[in-house]
Amino acid sequence: MKDLKFSVSMCVYGGDNPDWFKTATDSIINQSVKPDEIVLVVDGPVPEKLDRIIKSYELLDFFKVIRLKKNMGHGEARRTGLKNCSNELVALMDADDISVPDRFQRQLEVFQKNTDIDVCGGNITEFIDDPQNIVGVRNVPKEDKDIKEYLKKRCPMNQVTVMFKKARVDSVGGYIDWFCEEDYYLWLRMCLGNMKFANLSEFLVNVRVGKDMYGRRGGIKYFKSEARIQKYMYDNKIIGAGTYVSNILKRFIVQVLMPNKLRGWVFKKFAREKS
Repeated sequence: MKDLKFSVSMCVYGGDNPDWFKTATDSIINQSVKPDEIVLVVDGPVPEKLDRIIKSYELLDFFKVIRLKKNMGHGEARRTGLKNCSNELVALMDADDISVPDRFQRQLEVFQKNTDIDVCGGNITEFIDDPQNIVGVRNVPKEDKDIKEYLKKRCPMNQVTVMFKKARVDSVGGYIDWFCEEDYYLWLRMCLGNMKFANLSEFLVNVRVGKDMYGRRGGIKYFKSEARIQKYMYDNKIIGAGTYVSNILKRFIVQVLMPNKLRGWVFKKFAREKS
């Protein structure tokens, strides 16, 4: 695996918690196989405490910091990060999650053994406040054919876990703005481009969630964004008319008609597994 160099792409903005950011960053620095570079995009001005932490990492020779003068949003920050990664393999990391200590080692083994794989992710745990307080688990399909079947109904990759080939992502246009669905839209375009996916069966990242995160996954704006995704899949013959109508109806009921508390219960009951 020493022959497989890789970058980590991260974004941080002024609203991120400094302590959570430090914990997240340390979890990717202290890996069993360390990244050759970490590219951090600072999306606009940040408070002094967060800035001090960023500057302390900036002293490391493998840590590259790119500062945007104003907040441009997650999509632009993500694009800027990938553009500045110098290695073909790129792992994504969020500013408040925690990667398991051998995450990158496991993913590099996949790319080393399967040269045709373009994207490799894995499962996640979800916690509130304390990393030990795990409240949910999201398992995803492992094999390419199962991932592409699952993709017809739900996003098949846990974005915070992925490592991918930069050139293959770039070949389909990279990250393109799409409210709350930028990653799903990317996987769809890569699927249409006949690229190959894989997910590890292990948990790779412990994801920080808020108490009302599940309940907030709704509203008319959220629904319209997901409805557009369904239309995109239908127009590109990923799904047929029956699946399209079924997907739209389910989302309308859950995301528009249900109150937040009930939506949260439904989401945890049917979209997440118990830890």
